[in-house]
Amino acid sequence: MAYNVELEFAAKTDTGLIRSHNEDAIAISTTCGLAILADGMGGYNAGEVASGIATSVLKESLEERLQDQQWNMRSSRSKRMQQLMAESIIHANASIIEAARIEPRYSGMGTTLVAALFHHNKVIVAHVGDSRAYRLRQGELAQITRDHSLLQEQIDAGLISEEGAQFAQNRNLITRAMGIDYSVEVEIHDHLTEDGDIYLLCSDGLSDMLSAREILDVMASADLNIETACDALIRQANENGGRDNISVVLIKVKSENPETEEGLFGRFLHWIK
Repeated sequence: MAYNVELEFAAKTDTGLIRSHNEDAIAISTTCGLAILADGMGGYNAGEVASGIATSVLKESLEERLQDQQWNMRSSRSKRMQQLMAESIIHANASIIEAARIEPRYSGMGTTLVAALFHHNKVIVAHVGDSRAYRLRQGELAQITRDHSLLQEQIDAGLISEEGAQFAQNRNLITRAMGIDYSVEVEIHDHLTEDGDIYLLCSDGLSDMLSAREILDVMASADLNIETACDALIRQANENGGRDNISVVLIKVKSENPETEEGLFGRFLHWIK
């Protein structure tokens, strides 16, 4: 069942208190219902180059492809849009590798990525690495991505507890990244949206500094105003140490219920009277 969806976006990125420059990047396309966040890595400021390429190329690629094909997506829309997302991320990944080939000082640069593409009553979430997506629904915050990290693999294997993970030394060792190899492995899932949902995309500069409970408390204290919440999350991460660059994107969903057959028939009867 399709819904007409109105989206509200808020985004902010901050260098934090320790790093000398910001290697995170954000891109938003309100026309396509798209939000992208990347957390770069590499020497000689190469991390910010990788994250910048990832966000800009992915945004441009998806905007172009969706404008060309959105009229032809009907029943297979979700599957086709997942395919478009994967193809565009692969293209962005190749662009990072090519940039490093042309400029040797950028050799070895890479980036994590998390992206959300909204359509009707669904959101497609794609990610590579440990940048995360959360969903706030009716007062409950849920993480809807699973980190591609050594720490997550240890948790899954039962080698370390969720509580112990907060103090682990290897929490930033990721197992997937863009820009490392042409065969990038992207994880993509569909999620049903509801009126009032708020989706959070963030770099580990936020999730390492704030627990899920703290994130929820900050957003609740902002009275679900996403501009206020965005600023408050950045501020709290810095107050908790600000050890890394901090990036936050918030997307609020406002859905209008579809017209039922009874509603359409009623409008028709009213029109012919």
